[in-house]
Amino acid sequence: MIVAEDSALLRQGIVRLLTDAGFEVAAELGDAQALPALVDRHRPDSVLLDIRMPPTHTDEGLRAAATIRERHPGTGILLLSQYVETTDTVRELARDPRGFGYLLKERVADIDELGSALKRVAAGGSVLDPQVVARLLAAPRAPGPLDELTGREREVLGLMAEGRSNDAIARHLVIGAKTVETHVRNIFAKLALETDLHDHRRVRAVLTYLRA
Repeated sequence: MIVAEDSALLRQGIVRLLTDAGFEVAAELGDAQALPALVDRHRPDSVLLDIRMPPTHTDEGLRAAATIRERHPGTGILLLSQYVETTDTVRELARDPRGFGYLLKERVADIDELGSALKRVAAGGSVLDPQVVARLLAAPRAPGPLDELTGREREVLGLMAEGRSNDAIARHLVIGAKTVETHVRNIFAKLALETDLHDHRRVRAVLTYLRA
């Protein structure tokens, strides 16, 4: 994997945590502009990068992430940010949640959470910070299939968008695993997601959520 973060102290801390946890860090840098070329060279399974990087500290990280996804769609992208940002660029990247993640920097201190997120995006899964999901859910949207979901089903779909398994959702909501399975089936039915061997329904459900 590659770590891109302009704060040298934070970057070195992240690399140390990940290395101690058994991750192989192929490269680290503080410049988003040089990141795509490094990904071309090393072909990592995942990239951890800050959204705001030099020289303007606005969206350099986002633009680098978009370039990487275009060149290497199989490379997992895990964005880090100090604040919840749901700009058009973030939404565009999140439209295909496979191999995409977005965490607030406050989660970095929890190496178990960070490591789990990196493994998930590297394997093609999705990870969204709960605060990011809440912001996306609260954003104005046009009427759509999500309106058919009950409040509990929307909760379950939001937790799916965070990348949680059915067991993790059951623990979080303090309900039975069978109940979660029922909610998931209802979500698939209401979103008209039929079985498709080429496109996993769970990913498509999250896509519908993010596009709303």
